[in-house]
Amino acid sequence: MADSTDTPAGGRAWSRPAQLVIGLAGAALLTGTGLFLGAVFLHVAPANAMSRQYRAEVDGVVYPEFEQNWKLFAPNPLQQNVSLDARVRTVADGGATRTHDWTGLTAQDIAAVRDNPAPSHVDQNLLRRAWDFYDGSHNPQDETLTTGRGKLAEEYLKRIALQRIGRTVDGERVLEIEFRVTSATVPPPSWSGEAAPPAPKVRELPWWPVDDEDYRGLG
Repeated sequence: MADSTDTPAGGRAWSRPAQLVIGLAGAALLTGTGLFLGAVFLHVAPANAMSRQYRAEVDGVVYPEFEQNWKLFAPNPLQQNVSLDARVRTVADGGATRTHDWTGLTAQDIAAVRDNPAPSHVDQNLLRRAWDFYDGSHNPQDETLTTGRGKLAEEYLKRIALQRIGRTVDGERVLEIEFRVTSATVPPPSWSGEAAPPAPKVRELPWWPVDDEDYRGLG
């Protein structure tokens, strides 16, 4: 008599190799999930012997896509609206270059979120977190690196923009890309009596070269 645990609904019995493959796949999935959650826990937990010993491995899992940030709650909630724009310089077949107009990357995300009852997490946070990652690893005065992850932050920000812009614009190959960031303090309510916020600050990053490696893995 066949073991009932080997027979799924419908009466067809799984073969032993199939059961082995399913079991191994399930074990691998559970192991991978456990390791990922463990890395995130070590990232957000107070510094300890284990997090210090495996810092490089934990950072490799968490940064840049899964960085944790709690500014929404306390003690310093976000108080600025930050808009990120990008423009590219292209080169034609004859060698002539052309600088294109700014593309509002943040404006694209806002348009995708507005009036959407279930907005994408990517539209809400991907670009914003990429900028936070860059801003936290560069000196705003001269854009020099302040941490060892600065180059990674640059590549992450660049690839997000290039995924939207593509390899060519108007039939011309993208040669360089530049970013512009506008930070505007959220104004206080009219009844508060507080002073009006200062004028928005505009920060332009240097031109970055673009090559085939920047598109690797992009859809």
